Amino acid sequence: MKTILILALVFMLSPVTLNAQETNNRQSYWIHEDQVKPSKQGDYEKITKEFIEACKKHNLKGADWATARVNNGTYLSITPINNMSDFDKNPLAPLADKMGEDKFNDLFRRFNECYDKHGDRVVVLTPELSYMPNGLTTNTAGQNYRKWHFLHVTPSNITKLKAKIKEIKALYQKKGAKEYFRIYYNGFGTMGDYYLVTISAKDEKSYIELSNQTETLLGDEGKKLMGEMFLLLDKYETTSGWMRPDLGYTAK
Repeated sequence: MKTILILALVFMLSPVTLNAQETNNRQSYWIHEDQVKPSKQGDYEKITKEFIEACKKHNLKGADWATARVNNGTYLSITPINNMSDFDKNPLAPLADKMGEDKFNDLFRRFNECYDKHGDRVVVLTPELSYMPNGLTTNTAGQNYRKWHFLHVTPSNITKLKAKIKEIKALYQKKGAKEYFRIYYNGFGTMGDYYLVTISAKDEKSYIELSNQTETLLGDEGKKLMGEMFLLLDKYETTSGWMRPDLGYTAK
């Protein structure tokens, strides 16, 4: 979880879901990453749930975040932001007043014992590159499994990569592919450039099955475009994990 300062900056009230009418707008997200120690993951989740219960008990307003757990034990707190002025808000001040500073500070002292490294970055959802024919949304009910593909690229190739992703998306549309994806690009807080491809599924088995079906559907044309895309990359990485609704909070 976050230090008190980061929590105060990050938790802003803003809808996590984009509907069909909003697909022409780019939504930015503040990502806070906690690299939780293997021996402390149980404690981390317990403290997180204590914090959520405190938010509910004291009816904290102006706070809304989702949580994902990466399979390497990293936890991501994901908060939508509208602009830089969001960082000036402190929605946790009423919670500290109601809990009392001693209890409030003790809660986050225990959080800080769960990790040695944490940090922050911003990513921006890019509708023109994403493929969700039924409406662009980050809230995929019944599909909490996540596969993340990081397409690292040098500045000299970033324009070419964007154009190639558009070609791939057009092929998905032409073939009516059922594998949907959202694409983000990195904002501040990260060295280098990358596009992040996010795919939701019921579980890992379902993801693999749909991925294989899509590869067959796209055929030789798909293999050619993917090969051309990989030639543009500086580095390619994948990771997986799960969204954790039990570790998120939405203000009422």
